Amino acid sequence: MRLPVRQHPRDDSQRTHMDVFTARSINTSLCRCSPALQCGKRNPPKLYAYMDFFPVPSNATTDLLFEKSASYFHSEEAPKRAASLVPKAKIITILIDPSDRAYSWYQFPVQHQRSHEDPAALRFSFYEVISAGPRAPPELRALQKRCLVPGWYASHIERWLLYFPPLQLLIIDGQQLRTDPATVMDDVQKFLGVSRHYNYSEALTFDSHKGFWCQLLEEGKTKCLGKSKGRKYPPMGPDSRAFLSSYYRDHNVELAKLLHRLGQPLPAWLRQELQKAR
Repeated sequence: MRLPVRQHPRDDSQRTHMDVFTARSINTSLCRCSPALQCGKRNPPKLYAYMDFFPVPSNATTDLLFEKSASYFHSEEAPKRAASLVPKAKIITILIDPSDRAYSWYQFPVQHQRSHEDPAALRFSFYEVISAGPRAPPELRALQKRCLVPGWYASHIERWLLYFPPLQLLIIDGQQLRTDPATVMDDVQKFLGVSRHYNYSEALTFDSHKGFWCQLLEEGKTKCLGKSKGRKYPPMGPDSRAFLSSYYRDHNVELAKLLHRLGQPLPAWLRQELQKAR
């Protein structure tokens, strides 16, 4: 596939981008359009250092350029900015149970922020965060928003669909990706139009110690992601699980309607949650 593919508003193809934006305007244009960059006259080196990650591909290359982020999906600005620079980009979205996503979102910053003495992370439990009322302290409400709002999947997908046609969007069941990555990657390759199919079933093996699939190397050796990936958290409490199941019920119903409309299959976790709602 000749066009670079990514979630970041950086390219339609790099050549088109360079044709549209002159040397004088490229700094201003990228800073205005990119949700990941904070730019100004004082920091062009940061911008160009970032751009170095995406070299201009030759016409003969089959490489796919992409970027992943946990923040663009629920950003109010990212879809419009992405479409302004990458109108032909293909968007791949991995959805897990929003309750699990909220818990993971809480656990990661909590573990990171405790070393920085973040008041909300130090003072409040997960249940206190998700169930906080409108009169809760501002720092608690801010953490609650970061945990809960990204799980409004239907609303966020609808926002992306304002700027990208459905054929450029692929929804992946995060649960299936974890248990059967080879099948998921087959679907991804078809979606991207990869001409040389790569057989992931021969390249991946499950590592029981890590608890995840790892790259299979020669002589039966494996290469897994680092310790920062696949973190294990304490089980979510039943009160939190029940609260979130109720909180996301309407959001999940809307997601199911949207996926039916788009002709995309329902993730297994979504089918399970819909059965609870009956």
